[in-house]
Amino acid sequence: MLSRNLAFLVFAVVSFCSVLSATASHTKADKVLVVKNSRIMVLLKDGEILKVYKVSLGKKPTGHKVKAGDQRTPEGSYILDSRNPQSKFYKAIHISYPNKSDAANAQSLGVSPGGGIMIHGLPNKLGELGRLHRRWDWTDGCIAVTNEEMDEIWELISDGTPIEIKP
Repeated sequence: MLSRNLAFLVFAVVSFCSVLSATASHTKADKVLVVKNSRIMVLLKDGEILKVYKVSLGKKPTGHKVKAGDQRTPEGSYILDSRNPQSKFYKAIHISYPNKSDAANAQSLGVSPGGGIMIHGLPNKLGELGRLHRRWDWTDGCIAVTNEEMDEIWELISDGTPIEIKP
């Protein structure tokens, strides 16, 4: 029931929140929420919505990332811990996957948990795709937005911001 209520809330947010308010434009997010089945990322400050983005995910978006190469976007609680302004995907903000639980699970299965999961823009030299990239899930497990959106996110998120990724 909580998932259904959350999905409805997310739908309402996407429908009605398309731009930052004037007062929020200089505010940093203190949490990021990604809802995979709705393909959205929400930036929050003190529980209030700052901005909502439609996203593309890993090529196999259903289920939690278990191992390197499974092309899944992880699910759980992480930290946005560093950024790369020279990424091969425009700009990129690193997600602290794997956490201790992910690493322990992978070890119990005898596999590598993988890593290098990011929020990023479009591949360099393909920025003109813009919003068309959202028509399919195309990453290896990352969360992708347009380059223009990545510029906004870059300014609205500080290193150390928590991110929760829900199914």
